[in-house]
Amino acid sequence: MDLSNLRPAEGSKHSDNFRRGRGHASGNGKTAGKGHKGQKARSGATRPGFEGGQMPLYRRIPKRGFTNRNSKTIVGINVSALERFENDTVVTVETLMEAGIVKNPQDGVKILGNGELTKKLTVKVDAYSEGAKAKIEALGGTCEVI
Repeated sequence: MDLSNLRPAEGSKHSDNFRRGRGHASGNGKTAGKGHKGQKARSGATRPGFEGGQMPLYRRIPKRGFTNRNSKTIVGINVSALERFENDTVVTVETLMEAGIVKNPQDGVKILGNGELTKKLTVKVDAYSEGAKAKIEALGGTCEVI
């Protein structure tokens, strides 16, 4: 391959043989497909959301609340969801995703204490509730914060 062989990708360029506003015979002459007069026939389109001078919708609706930039989205999982793992398994965020318990870990995973657990597990996630930690450690398992 060399510079003389380079071509744009197929379909990325429009045909150059279509010329607007070149007389009646061209099929797109005189007004060049823009109709007669009016705002859309002129150059300089309006900005998105402009309603012709009427107070636009985004300014008519009252402002409510705010979004905290520092908030984190933590995914909560109950202890009962860990029941599907085998005894003496190391449970991490990756193994939870493979098992289909967590789809998107976002800012972290927290184990909550709802439900029962009957297996000894080593759990490595971002946070634990007091009840969940007590249930995991009561069976001889360990809770590690990553």
